[in-house]
Amino acid sequence: MLGPVILAASRSDKMRKLVSAAPVTKPVVNRFIPGETVDQVVPIVEEAVGKGLELTLDVVGEDITTPEQAAHARDAYLELIERLGDLGHGTKAEMSVKLSMFGQALEGGHELALANVRPVVEAAAAIGTTVTLDAEDHTTLDSMFAIHEELRKDFPQTGCVIQAYLFRTEADARRLAANGSRVRIVKGAYKEPAEVAYQDKSEIDKAYVRILKILMEGEGYPMIGSHDPRLIAIGQELARRAGRKLDEYEFQMLYGIRSEEHLRLAAEGHRMRVYTAYGTDWYGYFMRRLAEKPANLLFFVRSMITKN
Repeated sequence: MLGPVILAASRSDKMRKLVSAAPVTKPVVNRFIPGETVDQVVPIVEEAVGKGLELTLDVVGEDITTPEQAAHARDAYLELIERLGDLGHGTKAEMSVKLSMFGQALEGGHELALANVRPVVEAAAAIGTTVTLDAEDHTTLDSMFAIHEELRKDFPQTGCVIQAYLFRTEADARRLAANGSRVRIVKGAYKEPAEVAYQDKSEIDKAYVRILKILMEGEGYPMIGSHDPRLIAIGQELARRAGRKLDEYEFQMLYGIRSEEHLRLAAEGHRMRVYTAYGTDWYGYFMRRLAEKPANLLFFVRSMITKN
């Protein structure tokens, strides 16, 4: 019952004002979303790269209801890419995009999302970096994978995300690994029905390991999206068994969560990429992450307590 309540709150202007004005809100949001503008996120990029970290940047903003809003999302990424080009960090700073922001759910959404995301991928390639297509709920994935395949014809470094809790993902992983794709594997945070996804945490973890093994033994570039110390250790072992060098896979974690672990992995020579979201629509982004899986609320609270 908690998920629908949080989702309703994410769409309420009254709740937005209440939550935004609460004294406890700002430090919580700032921990996970470091800014609202490109100017505010540029110092974050510079600081992270200076520490030996890499980043993937997400311009937050969802609930796209018009083609004009989708075009605005595209332009926000193009502005980001222009600034990243000035910094000259290449693939140390890439981008993650949700196709829902580019109009995927609108009428003619598949074609609209492809038309909007292509110039972003082109611009990213022009400055020596790339884009990863984030996974959303299971109803959007066929479209996402089709767009990923189309973009890779001209931009083979375009990445995508797979979610371990979905039954379909082992087959998706085999196909993507054989095609040499850049693939981020995550457990999955959307509330999915039992008909399409594992519901038990232990089953999700087992699926994660099976899928990661497929990626490590394949021809692609695995990106291990997890904060779980056990899965991180398993990922290192699977990479060793597959004979992968340290630059042939990477770890990814969210900005503000287990920050000391980011630095530890980077110090050991691993590629460590920090998923960093920013933008003016932080309220909707933050609340929707909780609505997708209310257990995330406990996870965020624990992160605030542990501080790393």
